[in-house]
Amino acid sequence: MTALRPILNASLPSAFREIRLTLAREPDRPEGDEMIKYVFIAPLSPEGKIDAELWRRHRDACRVARSRPGKPDIQGHLIHRAGGSWAFHYESIADDVGFHFQDEHFVEGEYVSVREAGKFRPFRVAQVERL
Repeated sequence: MTALRPILNASLPSAFREIRLTLAREPDRPEGDEMIKYVFIAPLSPEGKIDAELWRRHRDACRVARSRPGKPDIQGHLIHRAGGSWAFHYESIADDVGFHFQDEHFVEGEYVSVREAGKFRPFRVAQVERL
């Protein structure tokens, strides 16, 4: 994958946040797993929804790192797909698709779902921080 250009955080609007999603409870992981995570950068509205207009103006800054234990992180971008859905796009693997991300509130403690390789998995919004 081509190396990503550095982003100057000071050049982004104040609505941009770093959002950390960690795996929530699943049958084989009753406590969840903080090592299975996504960390991504996105502009959020005051209610915690992804701001599509700011995303359009700064889409290169909307990046994601997909982390799995024992494997190198995979880097990509947050993309807005036809029909209004959101996904994490990578060069080396299939996209991970956010389930109704357009309706979700990315606020600490909330839960979201991500479709990985055709299977939905639950994630908890573990952290939301200003850049």
